[in-house]
Amino acid sequence: MRIQFTNAGKIFCGVLAAAALFASGYLAGQNRFGQPKTILHVVELKWSPAASDAEKQQAIDGIKDMATKIPGIKNIWIKGERMQPRDFNAAYAIEFRDRAAADAYAESPAHAAWEAQYVPLRAASVSIQVTNP
Repeated sequence: MRIQFTNAGKIFCGVLAAAALFASGYLAGQNRFGQPKTILHVVELKWSPAASDAEKQQAIDGIKDMATKIPGIKNIWIKGERMQPRDFNAAYAIEFRDRAAADAYAESPAHAAWEAQYVPLRAASVSIQVTNP
């Protein structure tokens, strides 16, 4: 048994298929974003002119080392892309699971050891912590 469609039925099915294709493309193209409850600690810094490239790299590598030792660190970013003010020349960010993890980081012996190495190498820094309500 064959099903036969009239010309009007064929046009209707074509229009319906085109509308479905358009709608699925429109929905797939929607910008989706989240508002995580994590804490993001962002630091922009200006290296001291006396700091060598090797010392700078050790300080950045120290961030990776801390991330393995301090519970609650979810992600790190270690390369600044755009600096403002323009005379700042490096940046890093650390994402913490929650406020307790960020507070534990601030009091951690691993953080204190890293700061002892890092602080003498910087001429200036600006840091903020951001989260969502």
